[in-house]
Amino acid sequence: MSIDIEAVRNYLITLQDQICQQVELCDQKQKFLIDDWQRDSGGGGRTRVLTDGAVFEQAGVNFSEVFGDNLPGSATAHRPELAGRNFRAMGVSLVLHPHNPYVPTSHANVRFFIAEKPGAEPVWWFGGGFDLTPFYGNREDCKHWHQTAQQACQPFGDDLYAKYKAWCDDYFFLKHRNEPRGIGGLFFDDLNSPDFEHAFEFMQSVGDHYLPAYLPIVERRKDTEYGQRERDFQLYRRGRYVEFNLVYDRGTLFGLQSGGRTESILMSLPPVVNWKYNYQPEAGTAEAELYEVFLKPKDWINE
Repeated sequence: MSIDIEAVRNYLITLQDQICQQVELCDQKQKFLIDDWQRDSGGGGRTRVLTDGAVFEQAGVNFSEVFGDNLPGSATAHRPELAGRNFRAMGVSLVLHPHNPYVPTSHANVRFFIAEKPGAEPVWWFGGGFDLTPFYGNREDCKHWHQTAQQACQPFGDDLYAKYKAWCDDYFFLKHRNEPRGIGGLFFDDLNSPDFEHAFEFMQSVGDHYLPAYLPIVERRKDTEYGQRERDFQLYRRGRYVEFNLVYDRGTLFGLQSGGRTESILMSLPPVVNWKYNYQPEAGTAEAELYEVFLKPKDWINE
């Protein structure tokens, strides 16, 4: 099968529409602001942001498609064979930050990349995944999240879930804190085998399983009572999200280095966040349990 870039583009635009519709139905208060934009050096996108909703403090769902004659350093550092090629990158990336500290933050991304030059075969691949960042751990939620991730992978091979779960645990890790960002999920990149059709179908499965993984958790936890203590801990833990995205996240670095739209790239950051010097949770509390139990890689399905 030939490389069908327009089919990928159509899927991604439809996915953005579907996710925004379902998030609005869940929130019941606010709608997404739609912000179409153009990139001076080629391409553009459609950023959608919901703010101050009933459920979500901020939800950003971004579609982007960018072109260029030369790749930024973040893309060629690990793939020197890409130097000198023109490129086209497109994807949907989203982060949902809830009001209620008992509802985890979630992130998902699916993307396609192709680099070409005359006289050479195109270099292309798919990437993406989704991961969950709870503030207060819940075993039922963790199990559901990972079971759905496994279901996304199952039709494509019995070993893929374990492989991409381990990759997610490794990728979403703050080395300077020696702790993971959350409880993981799936992460894959450089997927171009056995052929375009198979790789595209897998990317679609990951994109299609994000809402079934996340929205049931939101519905279970969104009305849980909480106070200032839980809110303060949520704002503190959001700081880890900021640290990861600005220090390690390859998508953020690629977007900024390729001259992407800063507002859309940084829409993943939480609207309110706190840092505290040398914070240590009190022993025996739910806050301590997050570190001791949930921020440890586990086989959540069989936990």
